[in-house]
Amino acid sequence: MENLVEKASILIEALPYIRKFRGKEILIKFGGAAMNYPEVRENVLHDLVFMNYVGIRPILIHGGGLAITENLKKKGIQSQFVNGLRVTDKATVEVVAETLAKINREIVSDLIRYGSQAVGLSGHDAEILNVVKHCANGDVGYVGEVTLVNTLPIRELTEFNIIPVISPLGIDKKNEIYNVNADEAAAKIASAMQVQKLMILTNVQGIFRDKEDPASLIPSLHVDEVQDLIQKKVITDGMIPKVNSCITALQNGIKKAHIIDGRIKHSLLLEIFTDQGIGTEIAM
Repeated sequence: MENLVEKASILIEALPYIRKFRGKEILIKFGGAAMNYPEVRENVLHDLVFMNYVGIRPILIHGGGLAITENLKKKGIQSQFVNGLRVTDKATVEVVAETLAKINREIVSDLIRYGSQAVGLSGHDAEILNVVKHCANGDVGYVGEVTLVNTLPIRELTEFNIIPVISPLGIDKKNEIYNVNADEAAAKIASAMQVQKLMILTNVQGIFRDKEDPASLIPSLHVDEVQDLIQKKVITDGMIPKVNSCITALQNGIKKAHIIDGRIKHSLLLEIFTDQGIGTEIAM
């Protein structure tokens, strides 16, 4: 009986959040190592289906870095990175596009199998991500910087309770295809759609003041604190673009951004529907 009461209490705790976010968009960025665990992937997609069923409008943008590296290796193409950006020549961008298309189809297929309607969108083919060539780190080839987001193809789906699944490819004025950093794409799409939340799923619990101390997780962080933490090397490596993605979204009117551990079972539901939440929340 106690277990039943506890389950009922969880549902009651979720109720105000269901009311708050019903009919609203939430953007989830799913990528990195978290995508490579079948159980994690299944839990994340089930969370999206649950959100969809209670009337929330999830938008999923996915990466595919490890799969891209593996497929490039099979074709004898060595992966090179400059400041975290993949150097992308013509042959590489073709492999990137093929790999992301395959991942996209698989995610859409699974979401449909789990009970939701979902449609895959390429930022290039659907002309969602309009880009210019990224030049800040020198010539890294077909790497795009997002200048404009076309929200129409996304809204046409969310308004009918269909989950858009977006791959981070961009298009320039010459109709050339470009690889786009998935964290940047997530921030720009979240900003253009004015979603209620940006949620970045990764394979760490959040931001720690001391990486060796599990008790030092930072549950809430103000944007003004970020630069100091980067200088102190509390925020390093792959966490920097994720945090910068959150800041971009917040500076463009998004109220909340979260970095959470996708390996935790039902991490999305725990963050959205519980008072305590998980991971690190970044706010203005």
